[in-house]
Amino acid sequence: MTDFLTYLTNLFAFDSSHPLLFTQFHFWAFFLIVYIGFCFIVSIGEQHSRRRLTDLPTNRRIGKARRLWRNGYLFLVSLFFYYKTSGNYVALLIFSTIVGYLLGIWFDNLAHRQATTGRSTETKRKTLMIIGVIINLAVLCYFKYAYFFTDIFNTIASTHYSIANAIILPVGISFFTFQNISYIVDVYKGKVHHADNILDFGFYTTFFPQLVAGPIIRADQFVPQLYKPYFLTRRQFGIAVFWIINGLFKKLVLSDYLAVSFVDRIFDNPLLYTPFENFSALLVYSLQVYADFSGYTDIAIGVAMLMGFYLPTNFRSPYKATNPAGFWKRWHISLSNWLKDYLYIPLGGNRNGTLGTYLIPTVMLLVVALMAKSTWVWLVAAGAVVVLTLDYLVFPRHRKDFTTNLNNFDTMLLGGMWHGASFNFITWGALNGLGILVYKSWKKWGPWTRIIVISLVYVAIKAAYHYYPYPVLSMFHFAFMVIAAAIVLLNLVPAFGGKHYHGSKFKDTVTMVWNTFLTFIFISFTRLFFRSGSNLDPAEANEVAWRTATQMVERIGSHWNLEQIPAILQNYSTVFIIFLIGMVVHWLPERFKRRYRLWFAQMPFVLMVLVVVLAVFVVYQFITADLQPFIYFQF
Repeated sequence: MTDFLTYLTNLFAFDSSHPLLFTQFHFWAFFLIVYIGFCFIVSIGEQHSRRRLTDLPTNRRIGKARRLWRNGYLFLVSLFFYYKTSGNYVALLIFSTIVGYLLGIWFDNLAHRQATTGRSTETKRKTLMIIGVIINLAVLCYFKYAYFFTDIFNTIASTHYSIANAIILPVGISFFTFQNISYIVDVYKGKVHHADNILDFGFYTTFFPQLVAGPIIRADQFVPQLYKPYFLTRRQFGIAVFWIINGLFKKLVLSDYLAVSFVDRIFDNPLLYTPFENFSALLVYSLQVYADFSGYTDIAIGVAMLMGFYLPTNFRSPYKATNPAGFWKRWHISLSNWLKDYLYIPLGGNRNGTLGTYLIPTVMLLVVALMAKSTWVWLVAAGAVVVLTLDYLVFPRHRKDFTTNLNNFDTMLLGGMWHGASFNFITWGALNGLGILVYKSWKKWGPWTRIIVISLVYVAIKAAYHYYPYPVLSMFHFAFMVIAAAIVLLNLVPAFGGKHYHGSKFKDTVTMVWNTFLTFIFISFTRLFFRSGSNLDPAEANEVAWRTATQMVERIGSHWNLEQIPAILQNYSTVFIIFLIGMVVHWLPERFKRRYRLWFAQMPFVLMVLVVVLAVFVVYQFITADLQPFIYFQF
């Protein structure tokens, strides 16, 4: 009896070494128990629904009670799930839930008062909305950015303040914070009515499949689902199982194996490895982080679908993108859409500029200049401000494009900061923003303008490298040489679809392949700063992350010994084969993927079970000694 009580105590107690990860047996045991209880509640509801429909008020009460039992049950198990993942930080999630629920009621009550009395309550509603957003952002800033802001202050003021009590980042705080902000703003704007009760709203904010790593579910997308009856067809069941197996394959066969066998080794000690290995680590990491994050999303979508709820699509083969702007329409779509609707558009979008449009980059440049304490940095920052100001004042026709581009850049800058509290993440966001701006300008130019511009950039880098032979200049010198050659081939040489073959299918195909390749290389390079800042203690993130990024750039930009490459490919043959297979599958046509997804969903149940057992067996062969946490848990 004592052993059984001890087991129960351990089962319900928080254990940081055994969180409920999708890749662990504990989670699937937990989900099996939860699903049995869920099915029991749903089955009782179906029995009630078979009653005669003559007593409509009674049936409506039964329907509401059935929904309340279902949503309340999932709310409670979601709180338990988060407790098992983050311990006492579940209190923070409950606090955030209560604040959002009360504000939603307040918004609608004020709107109703205005409708009945004719007295405007807009000022009160807007004030409450701003307060709600500030509360959520304040909680996020304290837990996520306390070390970051303290480090900035210490560097600028030459002080040595420290945070006495270590602040542990609650798992998934960025995701449920953004969901609460979405609810507050959407109810304020009237896009959705407030939840009927705290159980319904609590279920929306805590739904466990997507709670700790997304996708970010918007209020207007998910709240209406709270009031729909449970419905799951045989085909939907098969598709849900497919997403779960697909996600496990991505995480354990692709992501974890590539991380442990190759990527982590390079990033831990970049100087110990060759330039080719460092460069390859960036490319392989791009597949790793995609497989990791989209794998989590696939599992979350499948688990949610089994319970009759539908999460938004978060990825659409992002490495098929032919430009940086297209990439962000395919990658982490729920975050991209959230940033567009709740940051980019309020900043002015493509219409105009606001105070925030200019304040965000100005503050960022000022902070960097103050921290660097370098005359050169001050001159570069001042030069950037002067050039942008002159462009805005001297060329009035550019003003709309100027503010639109600045709003785009600000959105990507803050999107990078959302991911992590270090300048590496901000640099990563800034590079993505810069890539989008360059692409938007590039697509407006004609062939000769492109050739001239890229040639001038190449000549400038070559001259700079001649006088200052830094590795980073060597890397860019080679990159722009290849880009310049490709631009000339694509626009001038007939054999490659030049002017005599304008509009030909061959040229379109070659251009698409080249643009896809170039976009993948660019995105992979920006990930240098993303990966360097990941998995680090916030107190040391800035220093360690920047050192890692600098060392990798130094190695990639140094002399390449091509004779070493065959031996490297042989030593890591399994890694490169898995990487190649993963990219080929990723680039398969979407119609083909949809076809084999439906084929799986419609196969006989017994055959489906056999396929699942075989898939689990294969996945099990790739499980590493220490299961790797999902990368986006830290965000």
